[in-house]
Amino acid sequence: MADIKVGVAGGAGRMGRCIVNAVKETEGLSICGGTEQKGSSYVGKDIGELAGIGSNNITVKESLADIIGDCDVIIDFTSPTAALEHFLIAAENGKAIVIGATGFTDEHWNTFNGMKKSVRAIIAPNMSVGVNLLFKLVHDTAKIIGDSYDIEIVEMHHNQKLDAPSGTGVKLSKIAAEAVNRKISKVGVYGRHGQTGKRDPKEIGVMTLRGGDVVGDHTVIFAGKGERLELTHKAGSRDNFANGATLAAKWVIDKPNGIYDMQDVLGLK
Repeated sequence: MADIKVGVAGGAGRMGRCIVNAVKETEGLSICGGTEQKGSSYVGKDIGELAGIGSNNITVKESLADIIGDCDVIIDFTSPTAALEHFLIAAENGKAIVIGATGFTDEHWNTFNGMKKSVRAIIAPNMSVGVNLLFKLVHDTAKIIGDSYDIEIVEMHHNQKLDAPSGTGVKLSKIAAEAVNRKISKVGVYGRHGQTGKRDPKEIGVMTLRGGDVVGDHTVIFAGKGERLELTHKAGSRDNFANGATLAAKWVIDKPNGIYDMQDVLGLK
């Protein structure tokens, strides 16, 4: 069987380079192209050389439209606006897409869900296998003990991250809230300062830390009387996310049209 041809949106960025490397190391996948935003100094450069794997005679393009015809699946870790644009291009051309970007609004999700019958897409705030196991553990734990324990979430990332809380932190808060029959829009508390009064037992705190070059740390705390349970995932490398994305790319290629996530890929639902 011929390799699945992968295009990498944002292929010259930190995550993009990791993905190019991961594709090279994944049996059954090959790089067919990469993009960067218009005006980037990386446009026109060899994507293999940028990723440190040597020249592969594939140059970075300005637009996904320039490479989509050669691709079977797109992997995108760009920005919400760019990822939505790439999603629409993939749908128009009948190609699959794996999106690991974060920071999507309700409006973005309305567009994604409105087109779920027209595209094969995996959209997940975190592609790491370990984090997706954390999602499952948090759901199951909250189901068992959530109402009698206070739930707090702490996430930390590098000082260049643009959104807060992280997409993973948001996902964890939603999972915990839904497991105890609450809506995070009603009970979420994002930082505390001053005379806040006693903690409402229904609150779910989501605290954001930023500093250094932290790839991504997430802890969900269940605090009860006389004991505390903490579920933590710490990412030491972006390779975890890239490897998850390549796994997702292989999984989605022959699936029916729909919007999936990594829980589907890993069989955790």
